[in-house]
Amino acid sequence: MKKFFMAAAIGTIAGAVWTTQIAGPLLAQETQETVNVYEQLDLFGDIFERIRGQYVEEVDEKELIEAAINGMLTSLDPHSSYLSPEDAAAMRVQTRGEFGGLGIEVTQEEGFVKVVSPIDGTPADAAGVEAGDFITHVDGESVLGLTLDEAVDMMRGPVGSEISITVVREGEAEPFDITIVRDTIKLTAVRTRTEGQTVVLRVTTFNDQTYTNLESGLKEQVDAAGGIENVNGFVLDLRNNPGGLLTQAIRVSDAFLDKGEIVSTRSRNPADGDRFNATPGDLTEGKPIVVLINGGSASASEIVAGALQDHRRAIVIGTKSFGKGSVQSVVPLRGDGAMRLTTARYYTPSGRSIQALGISPDIIVNQPPRVPETDEEETDAFSRSEADLRGRLDNDSLTEDQRRQIEEERARAEEAAKLRDEDYQLAYAIDILKGLSALGPAAAQLTMQQ
Repeated sequence: MKKFFMAAAIGTIAGAVWTTQIAGPLLAQETQETVNVYEQLDLFGDIFERIRGQYVEEVDEKELIEAAINGMLTSLDPHSSYLSPEDAAAMRVQTRGEFGGLGIEVTQEEGFVKVVSPIDGTPADAAGVEAGDFITHVDGESVLGLTLDEAVDMMRGPVGSEISITVVREGEAEPFDITIVRDTIKLTAVRTRTEGQTVVLRVTTFNDQTYTNLESGLKEQVDAAGGIENVNGFVLDLRNNPGGLLTQAIRVSDAFLDKGEIVSTRSRNPADGDRFNATPGDLTEGKPIVVLINGGSASASEIVAGALQDHRRAIVIGTKSFGKGSVQSVVPLRGDGAMRLTTARYYTPSGRSIQALGISPDIIVNQPPRVPETDEEETDAFSRSEADLRGRLDNDSLTEDQRRQIEEERARAEEAAKLRDEDYQLAYAIDILKGLSALGPAAAQLTMQQ
């Protein structure tokens, strides 16, 4: 017994010696790294003092320090940045849904400003700015080499003032200028309407108002239709939606799911990760859903589309989404400023990260360019049928009610054709729901689950 105890004791002592021998170099390395950090901070102080004392012009010390902080953050990724007190206040106002500007969500790529998406009903949208456009100049001045915040500052100005941006667009041989008049941007988070028997839910952003607008708008359209039994399905239109609040993306997803995971976030420290699950209740009462996305659908939009796609709750159609799969935390700082810092990646219920990949639609549907009206008129002029022929026989087998019904169906078909010309992707989504409705509830449910 004594021999065993002694062997164990010697083993423990030997282990302690071995640990000390290994820990020594590790501690020395950590100490050296700390010394290096302080040396670098001293270097920063030396450069700061040299600039203050010897730069050719007098500098604003506050601006110099803010620029250094912003440079440190923007070197991490395109979405981390420093927010001055003015920028932080503007961001809080924007989250509430009303602010001044052009109405575009932007990021930075290869030194240029890239449009994530124009916001519906804003000056940028009306002027023809498109998702994927690169802005190279603002009022003739290049934005190359500027930080994203500096480029955005160039685009800011008083409401009613005019700005000219130079745009490079895929498919266009040469850059071209777009003139925009700045205005107060009032974001309507959700617009709802009914097309035939389909309720269309157009979600433009994820701000404080989104879920409330969605819930009330959906109920209003269903009541106007005479009840959920008169609705064949819902189109959730997330095209050109640049995202917004994670909490709102979760609530919107939960609106259509009864159970299961919606999204998970994973940080550098595994303990800081989180999972968000759906609660019982579906605003659509199980009706089929089609989600519309495109290259301007980013962040929170991709969370919703990914959750509904993974749970086979919706058919996703359109084109590949933007691919912003990171979470930014806004940290208040002294002096009323703030820091926007990327702190996590988010993952869809199946565990896939969409960072830089985006959500791939179940059915790829491109939005074709609009056909000029003159071409449409010429086509209609040469379109003839039996009813147009002189001396044709009348149809004597129809009652007045049947004739009225045929005319109503023809009018609906013409409206559908008109929508197809105006918005092919939306018309395609509505056609899918019509098809599922024609198959019946059981077949539609089976289709959604496959």
